[in-house]
Amino acid sequence: MAIERVLSGMRPTGNLHLGHYNGVLKNWIRLQHEHECLFFVADWHALTTHYDTPEVIEESVWEMVIDWLAAGVDPASATIFIQSRVPEHAELHTLLSMITPLSWLERVPTYKDQQEKLSSKDLSTYGFLGYPLLQSADILIYKATQVPVGEDQIPHIEFTREIARRFNHIYGKEKGFEEKAEAAIKKLGSKRGSLYQEMRTAYQQSGDEEALETARAMIQEQQGMSMGDKERLLGYLEGGGKMILIEPDYKLTPASKMPGLDGQKMSKSYNNTISLREDVDSVAKKIKTMPTDPARIRRTDPGDPAKCPVWQLHEIYSDKSTQDWVQAGCRGASIGCIECKTPVIEGVLKELKPIQERAAQYAEDPTLVKNIVADGCERARKLARETMRDVRDAMGLNYS
Repeated sequence: MAIERVLSGMRPTGNLHLGHYNGVLKNWIRLQHEHECLFFVADWHALTTHYDTPEVIEESVWEMVIDWLAAGVDPASATIFIQSRVPEHAELHTLLSMITPLSWLERVPTYKDQQEKLSSKDLSTYGFLGYPLLQSADILIYKATQVPVGEDQIPHIEFTREIARRFNHIYGKEKGFEEKAEAAIKKLGSKRGSLYQEMRTAYQQSGDEEALETARAMIQEQQGMSMGDKERLLGYLEGGGKMILIEPDYKLTPASKMPGLDGQKMSKSYNNTISLREDVDSVAKKIKTMPTDPARIRRTDPGDPAKCPVWQLHEIYSDKSTQDWVQAGCRGASIGCIECKTPVIEGVLKELKPIQERAAQYAEDPTLVKNIVADGCERARKLARETMRDVRDAMGLNYS
């Protein structure tokens, strides 16, 4: 099997909360043990909407990395780095901008959505229009094969695939490409070479996707074959040129089931969050003052858990017997709302305790955190430089 390389980033715009933990970090922690993973702090992306408050970004960068580490992102299993520390992202973004039609950027759905949501800010900037392309550069520079995203981000991955395809189409036709591809087929050996030709024909003549995937896997598994020859075989397989940039697939992240304190999605913009490093008293106070079923005005009034935001938290933090106790106690008015909230408070604090203990250790040792990030930046930059060498070569910018 070809190596799956996963890339994901997060914008540093404030404290991380339980929504981030349940929606993103738990998924990262699982992925880091299954694939090669790169996780980055998207500080340039934060500037697209927070350009006038850079201090928010600066404060958040290190705090966010501490939260990642405390949650269980392991620097021995994943590469953790800061986007702006790998300037090759900006170089690839600039070069890709030369071939990106303006209309492609304007039709990305989040462009208009964000402008409407953040109408108090002037987002008629070049950086905001171009941020989907910067996102594409972030992905393509590491030849990532999988990008975990929510449904609203799927158009960004489709856009990235189109950019990679356009780049390969324009710049992948090296001189003597077909002869070099035929020579690379011979290097596969007669049996594998014949199989490659069969699968190439099956894909190009009848669109056989299975044949395409099998051939791709066979090429990636080849030991001792140069990266250039592998890229030629991949491009020739699809009827194009040399595959310089790889088209990524999206990996749909499980939707976060983490509700906020008011029953809406947990989000800073709704002011309904519990942060990962929130102190015990604050957590207890926030949950105790949560709204409940409006029908329960007095202690003796029966209620319906389905109409109460607290029930959504029981579904995450309480076991079956506690949930049964809540259902019976609320409907029969045998328990009060504060009584009902107590197991939720205990469940949230139990989840936060180990995270907060690890966060305290990292916060006390900022040098360790900075070293982890410096190592990650170095590893990421090595991969980025390799891609940029190929890109410059393809675009005739090497001048060697």
